[in-house]
Amino acid sequence: MKRSKTSKAWMREHLNDPYVLKANAEGYRARAAYKLMEIDERDRLLKQGAVVVDLGAAPGSWSQVAVQRCGGSGKVFALDLLPMEPINGVTFLQGDFTEEPVLNALETELDGAPVDLVFSDMAPNLSGVGAVDQARSIHLCELALDFAASHLKPGGRFLVKVFQGEGFMAFRQEMEEVFSSVQVRKPKASRDRSAEVYLLGSGLRQR
Repeated sequence: MKRSKTSKAWMREHLNDPYVLKANAEGYRARAAYKLMEIDERDRLLKQGAVVVDLGAAPGSWSQVAVQRCGGSGKVFALDLLPMEPINGVTFLQGDFTEEPVLNALETELDGAPVDLVFSDMAPNLSGVGAVDQARSIHLCELALDFAASHLKPGGRFLVKVFQGEGFMAFRQEMEEVFSSVQVRKPKASRDRSAEVYLLGSGLRQR
């Protein structure tokens, strides 16, 4: 009964959320689009001609923003375990980005193009056990960081959603070993009560 009431309250809030209404009106697949837009307006991540990789892309709102802002000369590659409806100008690969066949397929699509930006808005499937969910979330962040470190060009940038809690500071320190600058971003479209923040790594260090 309690869960049912909570679910109904969440759905009511979700349907009345101004960012959800705005996304529906403007053709974005999720309210998360506005989180990326706000960070991009502050930090100039998405530039004309940029090569971008979107990890955990489905349903595709971040890829929608990326392809709009990188122009016809840019390239956007989206990867996810889940299927995703096509987006004009986005190359989608379905599969686990940590597995060799998927990485090989991405390498083929990149065709030697250096990657300017990797971003990840991934979150794990929630078990309801806070410690377990936090550990899974941090693990996804670490996998995304490994991918970014391997694929970004020198000086490239990495934006990743991280939930504050156990392991957050250790992960931030890992990022600081990889990037010359790591900054915290909390866009307005991120709900106040949510523990999520975004870490932006700039200036990939030479390995």
